Amino acid sequence: MASSAHPTQASNDDEDLKPTQTAGYNPGVAKTLDEYAQLDAEDESLRKWKESLGIVAGAASSGKPALSVRSLSLHSPTLAKPIVLDLTNPESLHKCKKEPVTIKEGAEYSVEIAFQVQGGVVSGVKYLQVVKRAGVKLDKLESMIGSYGPSSDLHVKRFVSEEAPSGLLARSGTYSARSRVIDDDNTVWADFEWSFKIGKEW
Repeated sequence: MASSAHPTQASNDDEDLKPTQTAGYNPGVAKTLDEYAQLDAEDESLRKWKESLGIVAGAASSGKPALSVRSLSLHSPTLAKPIVLDLTNPESLHKCKKEPVTIKEGAEYSVEIAFQVQGGVVSGVKYLQVVKRAGVKLDKLESMIGSYGPSSDLHVKRFVSEEAPSGLLARSGTYSARSRVIDDDNTVWADFEWSFKIGKEW
């Protein structure tokens, strides 16, 4: 599935990519930048945190909040330079799915995404990833990214490292990964597929 150009609501039957729900947690109603700035204005530590998100009194939203994932990359101490998957257009998304990248067997590696937020605050952003081979789920990653205000800068988040499988069986076949970026309101900001193989070298 291509990265969403417009946010969608997570499907109820999409069990593999449903985020973990915290019992009793209610994300609350979305607010404008100025409403966030006025909230608990006397709390100094909270004020500094809000300023780090670009939330200040009198801030004007440029529209509805929007989060766009620009790239996914693989990093490893044994890799000369990161493997970068461009997620900005349909052609590159198709290539990510149809042309598997090679991950060295037994190597420690981590996934990193680069994204941008515009228009307003996006709260409780999470990254979800499910890896399958021959339709069988092998691994699931769920990681909290955080809350972000609008900025012209790219945000980068690298997730916990893992060790690639090794051996003849691991090197046979192609692995399919599906990645999703979702927020507190269950708005899906990105949903895309990519693939990889395990090889003796990168």
